[in-house]
Amino acid sequence: MSETDRTAGLFPALLKHWRGKSGLSQLDLALAAGVSSRHISFLETGRSLPSAEMVLRLAATLDVPLRQTNAMLRAADHAAIYPEPQPGDSLPPQITSAVDLLKAHHEPFPLIVMDRSYNVLDANAGASVLLTSLLPSDQIIALDGLNLARFTFDPDGGYRVIENFTEVGRELLWRMQREVLAEPDQGPLRQLLDEVLSMDTIAPDWRHSDPTAPSAPTVEIRLRVGRQTWSFTLLITALQAPLTVALDELRIEMWFPADDLTAEGCRELARGSAH
Repeated sequence: MSETDRTAGLFPALLKHWRGKSGLSQLDLALAAGVSSRHISFLETGRSLPSAEMVLRLAATLDVPLRQTNAMLRAADHAAIYPEPQPGDSLPPQITSAVDLLKAHHEPFPLIVMDRSYNVLDANAGASVLLTSLLPSDQIIALDGLNLARFTFDPDGGYRVIENFTEVGRELLWRMQREVLAEPDQGPLRQLLDEVLSMDTIAPDWRHSDPTAPSAPTVEIRLRVGRQTWSFTLLITALQAPLTVALDELRIEMWFPADDLTAEGCRELARGSAH
């Protein structure tokens, strides 16, 4: 059975889901997309099947992620148009060059590139040397392939070095829960969430997030580095107007020192690494 056959007939439900997530009425969506409210009603009841162009117009209006836009196209019996990442795929050369420039300019402070499931795809030297310095000398960590969420909640990983683990862990877990709720078919992310929820470092009152609580634009994190406490402000950014699913799901996490002690500590680590 083809993917189209399996998903055919789901378009009305998907359209209702994304319209509801955006908080728009049928009339609001119709006005924003430049179509009649009657047509929106017919699409949501299954009385009409949209053209591919209409699916793309509605998805763009509702700010639907590209992977889910592909799902809407298939559900409406059309072919997906946005390339989806396959194992071993690399980023386009122009994106790789831009990321390399970001990494270099952010040195000696950490910068980490992740996919939507928190798998590390790339990182600068500042990130590598900092994470290495946090752990015992006999514990080797490789950033390539590291899952940052799993590492954060690992009793032998982030849990032992993050001084404000209660705030950082709770915010990360709730963010993951909201992401799964927003896109329920995210298999890898749902599996990761289930794995994290089984860890002993998860407090019982974290398990049920408040979906109305907005995600903070930044995260404050305090790390035990030797006998010192280093403080960072974490900012996560995404690409605008991506043309592929991989780029749509790319996340760049930049760590900014929150005080002079942290900034100078990062510079000292970089000098030590260079020598």
